[in-house]
Amino acid sequence: LNNLAAIKAKGVDAVVCVSVNDVHVMKAWAKTNDALDKITFLADGSAEFTKAVDLVLDATGGGMGIRSLRYSMIVKDGVVQTLNIEDSPGNADISGADALLKQL
Repeated sequence: LNNLAAIKAKGVDAVVCVSVNDVHVMKAWAKTNDALDKITFLADGSAEFTKAVDLVLDATGGGMGIRSLRYSMIVKDGVVQTLNIEDSPGNADISGADALLKQL
C-alpha cells in the first residue's frame, strides 16, 4: 500500500494479492489494511493456483498445512515477465514493492 501510487505510476493496471486462505480471511485482511478498493485480494483456499504455478510451501510439519511461498510477479498480457521468490518465508526483500519498482 505504501508504494501503490508509485507502482501504478509505472503503468501497472492492477496489484493483486493471492494467498492460500479462504475468501473471508482475504476480505478481512483487505478491510483491516484499508485496501478493499486498492488491491485485489484473491483467495486460493485449496491452493489450486499455488500448486499450478509450483509455488507451494509445505508447512505441514509446523501445523500450517500447504501454504504459498512468498513471491511477487510482474505479468504482462497474461505472461509472467518477472518472478521473485523469497529465500525465507518471513522475508519480503526479494518480493517486496521496492524490488518490484526497480523492475518496472
